[in-house]
Amino acid sequence: MRGAKSAKWVAIAAVVALGATACGGGGDSGSGGGKSNGIVSMEIGEPQNSLVPTNTYETEGGQVINALFTGLTKLDANNKVVNAMAQSIETKDNKVWTIKLKPGYTFHNGEKVTAQSFIDAWNYGANQTNAQQTNPLFSHIQGYSDLNPGEGKKPKTDKLSGLKAIDDNTLQVTLDGPFSAFPSQLSFTAFVPLPKAFFKDPKGFGEAPIGNGPFMMKGKVKHNQEIDTVKYDKYPDASKIEVKGVDFKIYSNLDTAYKDLVAGNLDIDINVPTSGLPTYKKDLPGRTIDEADSAVGYIGFPIKYNKAFQNADLRKSISMAIDRKTIAEKVFVGARTPADDYISPIIDGYRKGACGEACTYNPSKAKELYKQAGGLPGNSLEIGYNADGGHKEWVEAVANQLQQNLGIKVTAKPFEQFQAILNDLDAKKYQGAFRMAWSMDYPDMEDYLRPVFSKDAIANGSNYSGYVNEDFEKLLVKGDQAPTHEEAVKIYQQADDVLLKDLPYIPVYFYTLNAGFSENIKSMKVAGHQVLWDTVKLG
Repeated sequence: MRGAKSAKWVAIAAVVALGATACGGGGDSGSGGGKSNGIVSMEIGEPQNSLVPTNTYETEGGQVINALFTGLTKLDANNKVVNAMAQSIETKDNKVWTIKLKPGYTFHNGEKVTAQSFIDAWNYGANQTNAQQTNPLFSHIQGYSDLNPGEGKKPKTDKLSGLKAIDDNTLQVTLDGPFSAFPSQLSFTAFVPLPKAFFKDPKGFGEAPIGNGPFMMKGKVKHNQEIDTVKYDKYPDASKIEVKGVDFKIYSNLDTAYKDLVAGNLDIDINVPTSGLPTYKKDLPGRTIDEADSAVGYIGFPIKYNKAFQNADLRKSISMAIDRKTIAEKVFVGARTPADDYISPIIDGYRKGACGEACTYNPSKAKELYKQAGGLPGNSLEIGYNADGGHKEWVEAVANQLQQNLGIKVTAKPFEQFQAILNDLDAKKYQGAFRMAWSMDYPDMEDYLRPVFSKDAIANGSNYSGYVNEDFEKLLVKGDQAPTHEEAVKIYQQADDVLLKDLPYIPVYFYTLNAGFSENIKSMKVAGHQVLWDTVKLG
């Protein structure tokens, strides 16, 4: 899933100022209210798009979708995939899957959730005509190519041939080939069902979604302010959820959100900013979460759209000029670890040191390689980042390191909101290097490869680099069709090696989840960067 948040660099010698910069933010400062009426408030940023599940591919909107909808599978507190609305998921060959639905689920308008509810939603998401952000995730389903003939061509059908409703409670899915990670993939919110009301007015639906999850909308989205929800009492597991409603408060500055959390004006903040890291465990005694996260932070390059970045050795020189250890230990106060792979350490398939020389700090060799590669026009580099995610400090740190180690001029360019830089990248307008991160959609190695670096992900995914390598593409397909998970991992690692040689993005750090909650909450769990609402216990 796109995005992930957090990070003030004053001097390159690692002199760090960690003061808050509170320069304004959305969301009012009213009480979280968990203790008084069961309503809790949570920090998010402004979602990139309206709240349509198949068009939500970043963490801000994803938090809301996660509360409003329930899919076939989900992540538990240990980041393991378990059944949610699926009663059973069976296959004999990893290609044809039979899914039985649990009874009792309805949409918030009373409509029954059936197998057809999933089929209709997936057909919409997979159709290139609808230009949904998560479109590539449906590529494993038989018939996907018919709905995606390519730019300038019109699909001859609007239905995936691999989807069939055996009856209201039984869904049969046929894939193009074996894909053992399919149940894991179903835990991502792109695969939730949609009610009939969506297809009558998709645009209006996005402002007031009708889901099938534990919470339902209270009014419409209040852009740059908040998104309010209340508990859906007819949800089958409603009795297991103590929270009576969630107010998602939209902030444009993480320092402001953190101050509200400490003051008791916000209940949940899963993105403690760098300014709060030195003191947050004292500020929030017994009310913090500090554990490994799935996200990886990158510096990316628009190599297809800017010839200046097309030399792989140039990109490697930039990577070698970055002191990841200093970034992790000084800027992030130890709340990050240096990245040495495209795959998160919590995912099966990660290899310590896989990136090798390219991710090893060596300023003298980096400068030599930079010159050999021909350098950048005017010896200048711009790195774009979203200012609402607390990235100013570490991006400026990287800029200072590159400026000193490569002898070039480097400018850190802020975009006010995450959606702004995503929109410019989507439109191929922004030509500079850019900060990016990837937090898993589902806990499988494949999810760190195809949605970010495949050619299918250029138009509708997260391949902002425009990167294409046919050897990488072939290895993805081969890995998909491996008969076992273990064999798939070995092949995906070969695809990972292609990326580590080409470096379309530079892995900089692995995230740690640093979250905090107010006195209105006793305890809570987060998995896949999503709050598990049935684990939230009120004070």
